[in-house]
Formats: sequence, structure tokens, C-alpha cells
Amino acid sequence: MRQIVHSSTAPEPFGPYSQAVRAGDFLFISGQIALDPATGELKMATLGEEVQQVLANLCAVLAAAGAQPSDVVKCSIFLSDMALFSQVNTYYAQVFGDSSPARETVAVAGLPKGVRVEISATAYLPL
Repeated sequence: MRQIVHSSTAPEPFGPYSQAVRAGDFLFISGQIALDPATGELKMATLGEEVQQVLANLCAVLAAAGAQPSDVVKCSIFLSDMALFSQVNTYYAQVFGDSSPARETVAVAGLPKGVRVEISATAYLPL
């Protein structure tokens, strides 16, 4: 079973991809950036504002699939600079708390629309 998941409270994709795809017991969430779904504008005044919007978008897609952060088993975090690592962790921990999904964090040369942070996730949702 393969199903496209869409949330009206997360940004619309700006390319040929889905916000998320459920395949059997797994939900694969595309990388989320700090686009405000209401305005289509980036929220990047501070790193905190940016990370909070990224995580809000991720949680909106999770909710559209009937999931929550504790269902996430794996995250990938992409940063424009590893110097952002500890500050991003502060906001990340507020969402994932004790559920502590597996994850990697990598610094990359560039991210869509010049953002500093992008996060994708995989959740486990047994049928």
C-alpha cells in the first residue's frame, strides 16, 4: 500500500514531490524548511524562529498522517553550517523529547531558498 499524505497546514511542495508518502507501516516525510504555510514566506529572522517553523511544518505533516513526533524513528538534519548544531538541538529536543529517534546531522554547501536548516523524517505507523 502506497499513499500520498498532504497537510494543508504545511507548505505546499515547490517541486515534483509530495509532503510525505506512506508505504505500509512507514511514513517518509520530505525535507521541511521554514516556509510559513499561511504566507508562503520564509521565517528566518532568527535561527530559533527558523527551526521552530521547520519543526512545526514537520509536525503538521505527521498529524495529517495521524502520527506524532514519538512515532518518528529517523530524522535527517541538514545544516548550512555545523556551528548551528547545538542551537538546533535545543529546539529539536523540545519536539522529540525522550522519544530520541535515530538521526544524522550533516553540513551541506547549500539548501533550498538559502535556508540554514532542513529536516526530513521517517515514522513507523503500524497498521
